[in-house]
Amino acid sequence: MRYLALGDSYTIGTGASSPALSWPALIAARLAEQSGGKVELTNPAINGFTTLDLIEDELPQVRRLKPDLVTILIGVNDLVRERTPADYRASLVRGRYWLGPALASAVPLITPKDRLVAANALMQSTANIGLLVGPAVSGIGIALIGAQNVLYVDAATFFVSALCLMPIRIAETLQPNLSGKGWTEDVASDLLAGFRFVFVEQKTVLLLMLTATLYSVGISAFVFLLPVFAKDVLVVDPIQLGWLWSALGVGMLIASFGLASIAQGDFPRRTHLMSVALAVGGLAVGTLEFLEAPLAVGAVIVVIGVSTAMFTPLVWSMLQEVTPAPLLGRVFTTFAMGGMAGSMAGMAGFGWATDMLGPRVSLGGISFILLVTAAAVGTLAWYRSQMDALPATEPGAFAPPTIVTGSRSTLALP
Repeated sequence: MRYLALGDSYTIGTGASSPALSWPALIAARLAEQSGGKVELTNPAINGFTTLDLIEDELPQVRRLKPDLVTILIGVNDLVRERTPADYRASLVRGRYWLGPALASAVPLITPKDRLVAANALMQSTANIGLLVGPAVSGIGIALIGAQNVLYVDAATFFVSALCLMPIRIAETLQPNLSGKGWTEDVASDLLAGFRFVFVEQKTVLLLMLTATLYSVGISAFVFLLPVFAKDVLVVDPIQLGWLWSALGVGMLIASFGLASIAQGDFPRRTHLMSVALAVGGLAVGTLEFLEAPLAVGAVIVVIGVSTAMFTPLVWSMLQEVTPAPLLGRVFTTFAMGGMAGSMAGMAGFGWATDMLGPRVSLGGISFILLVTAAAVGTLAWYRSQMDALPATEPGAFAPPTIVTGSRSTLALP
């Protein structure tokens, strides 16, 4: 077993009488004892590192070493250096864009093809449950044991999450690097292969990415502006705002469980379902500017949560179907970059529009973006129907690319 311990001075073993008594070394020893096998520990932790340092300098080693277990202990130096909550949150967001592609690319390797939507929906539902339950549990914990101890419990939950991943076994999709290339050159070629697949070789994937970017613009702006709308238009108190957030989470949870329980359907059926859901969500956002009663707004927000939460499991399942296994991580990383760019553009653009024109105008703009996204998905459905109608040997017809195995799995260009 390969074990990679990332972190700061605590991970190095500060306070222990010897490196053999650092907590990663103790975990490695216990794992070797329990499994009866050899545990190879790599500890690249550096004294004084912050969360951002770890993401930039240590996290890339996950790709290079391909460990079976990774632990992360970080955050103390962020506190010591008096980083603001906004800066720390931004660091965690950057880290999240490593985790998302890894999870999404692993799903088709452990899930039957006809259950991809259900698997993605269940993954999304766990996040929704956390958003609903987490704030309430944290509030109770702070009242009972204090904020500092709640942070310790929070850190423990991340560790338990890592332990839950240990029993999962996934077949390796890449051959060992025998090309003699350096790590930087190797990563660059991998990223280039992902970009080439998305932007050149598969128009279906490119259309999905453009659609996902539009979706990110609209939904991130809505989530960002919901407190502003609630305060300036509805004039609600913090408790009522919490209920509105819960309404959004309930809607998303309903969508996730609904997708997990229905038949997956073929590609055209999923695109039509996604188009209808986004159209309903766009119209629902547009009606908010005409409502003032918090109860009616809450009901509409539930509808928005249902409609928008159907997008990610459906679009991920499509990507997982059309993308060869060796390219899954690269394609989902490209999608994550597009999603991050869309989210930043949506929050910045509609934040400015809210300041200059007011929240009602911004809601109208967000509604328009979601309706345009629904139209883009409808265009994708039409495009795929046209491609599926062509003979497989006709130029432009959709067909999965040929995979050529060598020192690295690559795409055979047409």
